[in-house]
Amino acid sequence: MTATTANAAIAADSPDLIREARLWCNNGWTARVVKNEDDEGWAVEMIADGESEPALIGPWTMGRDKKNPKPLDTSAFNTLVKTASEFRQRQAQQLLVAEDATPSALQREEVRRGGLGRLSVQEERNAGPDERTPRSGFMGTGRGGLGVAGNGLM
Repeated sequence: MTATTANAAIAADSPDLIREARLWCNNGWTARVVKNEDDEGWAVEMIADGESEPALIGPWTMGRDKKNPKPLDTSAFNTLVKTASEFRQRQAQQLLVAEDATPSALQREEVRRGGLGRLSVQEERNAGPDERTPRSGFMGTGRGGLGVAGNGLM
């Protein structure tokens, strides 16, 4: 079996399988190498089937002639699919967290009673401008509402 007949057999099994130097379609994803609009290089777009916008856009390697892009291959495509899938999962998780970020979900109070009396601990979490800067604070109060502990962020 030659490479051409092997590729034809693979294509017959998967009608939406495309393997060209700048365009690959498989497993619900399309990878397309495009000219980078910001500079003289190349970029690769990962588009999920049924989506109009790319889920991921990243730089792509130049070929040996330093003019044309390196052709897509199986290893690169699989890595791009994994990266784009993980990116979409993180994005979906962030959207779910943002939807669930009601004041009641971000604030809680716990009251403990012990031998020395009652201790009330309040915790508050605030979403920061991005996922790298979340803020949280706590404050504990004892007898008579006197502050006994805290981190000063509440």
